[in-house]
Amino acid sequence: MRIRIVDAFSARPFNGNPAGVVLLDSDAFPDTAWLQQVATEVNLSETAFAHPLPAGGDADWALRWLTPAAEVNMCGHATLATAHVLHTTGTATGTVRFRTRSGVLITTAGEGGEITMDFPTAPLTPVEVPPVVADALGTEILSAYDTGPDVGDLLVELPDEQSVRALAPDLKALAGHGGRGVIATARAEAPGGDHDFVSRCFFPAVGIDEDPVTGSAHTALAPFWSARLGRDTLVGLQGAARTGSVRTELRGDRTLLTGSAVTVIDGELLASG
Repeated sequence: MRIRIVDAFSARPFNGNPAGVVLLDSDAFPDTAWLQQVATEVNLSETAFAHPLPAGGDADWALRWLTPAAEVNMCGHATLATAHVLHTTGTATGTVRFRTRSGVLITTAGEGGEITMDFPTAPLTPVEVPPVVADALGTEILSAYDTGPDVGDLLVELPDEQSVRALAPDLKALAGHGGRGVIATARAEAPGGDHDFVSRCFFPAVGIDEDPVTGSAHTALAPFWSARLGRDTLVGLQGAARTGSVRTELRGDRTLLTGSAVTVIDGELLASG
């Protein structure tokens, strides 16, 4: 059984967000405990496991995502990584439909190798900033929003790009606030440049202190910033030490996320499920 490490939302190695990808030969998933052991061993923010489905159904592959500590409802970068592996290995071409915890997610490969993912748009509900989050971030927060059950994060708007870049949160405190994590975002310093907004994502509650580039978060960032900037198509830049770009296109209750990926490790998984 092969396992690949793919840097997602980047066109070059050692950037973007790395994900493990395991394509299973079986028509069902192995025991969840084994999946979790593999994800813990890989020790990346997510490892994706996929197996083929019978032809003629609503999806082509079943897909699950696990962090080193838990299974998650939605993961964009590991979905992008899985689609990239399917296309670069010749296992699939064109459009691939994945059956997931968040419904059927559709990915389409472009001519230049970019992959576009069709995800549900996250609902945004204004909320009061939890005191534990305000204290943990240690910076001014302009507004806060719940992102709904699929994403499960608190989105907080900060005053400017530098405020996002300078964050050094109390991760232990953030882990106890409830939900999956916190998305911190701000408008780009130079509108009209190579990105329209910036973000960083912290998920210590599920074993990820900071996720470099989070596709699922952009299903909330897209409607948030499209409403403020007056455009349906935007580019988000995420990350601190590693960064990556996500092109978003808001289409009502669906959001298209587009990015590149590159495989950096292709190896053999010896521990069978």
